Amino acid sequence: VQLVESGGGLVQPGGSLTLSCAGSGFTFSSYAMRWYRQAPGKARELVATINSAGGGRNYADSVKGRFTISRDNTKNTVFLQMNSLKPEDTAVYYCNTPRGSKNYWGQGTQVTVSS
Repeated sequence: VQLVESGGGLVQPGGSLTLSCAGSGFTFSSYAMRWYRQAPGKARELVATINSAGGGRNYADSVKGRFTISRDNTKNTVFLQMNSLKPEDTAVYYCNTPRGSKNYWGQGTQVTVSS
């Protein structure tokens, strides 16, 4: 299983970014996908989840109404569209796919929201 995130960067408050995560080494369309984030000095936080078919979307309260998770199973990719970004969204964002008690992670992509 390999997960590779991309799309992070520096953005001003109120701006937007779209993160991508490409999966390989498994049947992508058969598994749920998740986005997590970890800010400096804080625990890793679950941000959004999506089931294998693209439904069952759930979001952390802190990002509801601003972030949208989606997936393209033809491209083995999951996305996180982030709008109205705030400084407190600054973190390393990780892609994840669960397998029972085991989790697979990408290397993470840095998102910095600052003026």
